[in-house]
Amino acid sequence: MNDHGELGPEVTGEEAAELMRLAERLQHERPLPAAAFRGALGRHLATRAGAQPQRPRRLGALIAGFAGSGTLLLVLGALGAAGTGPLGA
Repeated sequence: MNDHGELGPEVTGEEAAELMRLAERLQHERPLPAAAFRGALGRHLATRAGAQPQRPRRLGALIAGFAGSGTLLLVLGALGAAGTGPLGA
């Protein structure tokens, strides 16, 4: 049994130690984006923090379309369950 909570009981001994060394190495050597990119990203996110999300164009038409297609599917399902319609047996 290993003393590392992340590894399962089937990983023991030297294999567990090697996996933990690899995990530590990957953690310490992971690349960071350039400082200029991080700064630009931070400024971009800060300016968008107070912005309201935009509503989709033709929102009413989208709602009507989704509601209509959902109703049609419910009607077809009810007809199929009743044994009639295009899905009836």
